[in-house]
Amino acid sequence: MTPVELSRTVLHAVRRAVDAGELSVAVPTRAVVAPPGPGGCGDYATSIALQLARPAGQPPLKVAEVLRPHLLGADGITDVVLTGPGFLNISLDRAVSRVGLVGEILRRGERYGYADGPDGRVVQLHCPHDLRAVVVADAAARLLRSQGALVRVTAEGFEDAWTSVLGVAVDAVGRAPAELPVTVRPAPAPESADPMSLGRDAGRWALLHPAAHDRPRAGDQHLVQRESNPLFRVRYAHARARAATRNAADLGFTADPDPGPVTGSDAGTPTGTPTVTAPLADVAPELLAALADHPRVLAAAADHRAPDRLARHLVTVADAALPFLPTVLPRGGEKPSAAHRARLALAEAVGAVLAGGLDLLGIDAPDHL
Repeated sequence: MTPVELSRTVLHAVRRAVDAGELSVAVPTRAVVAPPGPGGCGDYATSIALQLARPAGQPPLKVAEVLRPHLLGADGITDVVLTGPGFLNISLDRAVSRVGLVGEILRRGERYGYADGPDGRVVQLHCPHDLRAVVVADAAARLLRSQGALVRVTAEGFEDAWTSVLGVAVDAVGRAPAELPVTVRPAPAPESADPMSLGRDAGRWALLHPAAHDRPRAGDQHLVQRESNPLFRVRYAHARARAATRNAADLGFTADPDPGPVTGSDAGTPTGTPTVTAPLADVAPELLAALADHPRVLAAAADHRAPDRLARHLVTVADAALPFLPTVLPRGGEKPSAAHRARLALAEAVGAVLAGGLDLLGIDAPDHL
């Protein structure tokens, strides 16, 4: 079960409670699920009970107690624990969850985490005559559109070179009416910095990766192909994922997120004793968690007009993926197995998330580095 599917499951639980007369509320359009905070447990937590408490006229903990049995009856959920004032901590069937997550990413491709369609929002972004502000507004508009909003970007001033070098554009230029305040105003780059000298990809990254209140650095560190460069790590992880698909084709196998039980030998048993595990059971949970968190990050980055959140999330995904990617292909005399097909599916999911995220930042994701 993916976070998007879990969010829908939470809403269905609310609907069932309303239909049963246990709650008297309007069913919300969205339920936020995220990794549990301090004091939480399980795979995901939701604060939906706190959200519904006031309209329901009941304490949050009571609302959570009403929702718990409806969640426990859902496929893929193994336990629901209440903590704090009314947080619902949800544990998933790990095998089903892993397969479902990878399958969902492969189905959606680079649009994983996007809204299903327009949501009716019309957003106006207005920025000053400043290069970084225009680049941030451009990326924020891309994120908002990915979440179903209709967006218009205006600036108080604009240079044509910004389009030719960094690929940014606005819908209108000039002073805005008094009722339209500046809505995008990050800390400008230092006067000594020249992001345009870095070219489109590194220049945009230099302006987008720091938080809005931090002044960006625009030096050659964004161009070096070393592990110290976060942009390089993200693009390198993407290139490694794409290379895995090409090399697997040469070896005659393709990706399958659910290839059936994975067999192997257990170092703790006598030689030759077979073991059977679920697909991707040996993958670091940090990688799966980062991929699962991608839709929430996109939504939060759009809501807060903060593309830096996406940039840092892509670094998290890349850093979790890089130790995994060398394990995708068979080694030595190994033959492609169910485990390799499942790992290849996960590698392709990594590539899709990184490529889609970079595209939202307006940065190219090359297949070769």
